[in-house]
Amino acid sequence: MRLPTRRQGLSRTRRLLERHLLLALVTALVALTALYVSYREVQDAAGDMRTRGAPAVQGVAATQLALLRAQAEARSSHALGIDEVVGAGARYESQLAAADQGLSRLSDIQLDGERGRGVLETVNNGLLTSYNSSITPAAVKYVHDDAMQALKFSEAQTILTRPDTGVVPRLDVLQEHQMRHVALTSSLGPLQRAGWAVAELALLALALICLSALWLLRTRCGRSLDPFLLAALLVAVALAVVPLWVTAQTQQRLDEARHGLTAIEQRAGEAKDRARATDPLTRDAKELARDVKALARDQRYVTDHSRTLRVRLAARDRQSMTYYGALGGSALIVLLPVAGIGRRLAADYWRAG
Repeated sequence: MRLPTRRQGLSRTRRLLERHLLLALVTALVALTALYVSYREVQDAAGDMRTRGAPAVQGVAATQLALLRAQAEARSSHALGIDEVVGAGARYESQLAAADQGLSRLSDIQLDGERGRGVLETVNNGLLTSYNSSITPAAVKYVHDDAMQALKFSEAQTILTRPDTGVVPRLDVLQEHQMRHVALTSSLGPLQRAGWAVAELALLALALICLSALWLLRTRCGRSLDPFLLAALLVAVALAVVPLWVTAQTQQRLDEARHGLTAIEQRAGEAKDRARATDPLTRDAKELARDVKALARDQRYVTDHSRTLRVRLAARDRQSMTYYGALGGSALIVLLPVAGIGRRLAADYWRAG
């Protein structure tokens, strides 16, 4: 009676080990799939924010400020009586050139797809041409004809700020859509949170399976602590902690970038509100000079904050190391349980059977 009982015990132990091996493989594959997808989504979001999101939002704000400053520079030159001086128009012309370059760059990086390209084409090929045909004669051609100069300045101001159809309002619509895209890209959505939850739970289950297999080998098979299963346990813990920690840091940078872009848009919005609230044709030289200085400060603010955002988002070394380390751990987390449990099954049961 002892032999059948012993055989039944051996058979039950073998089945338990085989179940542990199968569960370890299944949970490892589930954990690695969820971990890989979740980690890559956050890192891709950081890359998209760095290469497109931040430059696109900054580009629209900088273009709007450059156009508003060009208008203020041209009016200020006339109000100060220096519009006849050689080179006096260089300041507003440089702002127009900056706006034109900004629009050209935006066509490649804007975040609103075909709708955004349509807005930029309308602005670049139609409205900006009309604006130039009004502001340039006002600043250069009609310096001795006050009536025509006032008319051209008024036309330029209308093209720039007219509700709904002006250059600045059209770019406002584009910026609103881009800020929605930035908010969506930089935030963890329900699916991403669910992916991380699945990855962490699967890794926890894998660690418990490894512990259970170690206990089974020690109590039923009389084996000491298996080094392969111990290594698998350590790798599972590392994969549960390190990628999540790096992702939390990356997500913090994304949150900071989103807040920084919101601050840039708010600063540009204040400048646009000032331009809409006042009529530059009725302002004196001192007021126009203050407008120019305020817009110059706004431009420096946008430039400096954009540079800071790019530096923060460019911290990729730790992300890359974690990614390649996770890939290496992916292979180990599958192979180590097979090596630990499988060799015991092969040596003690399969060959003997």
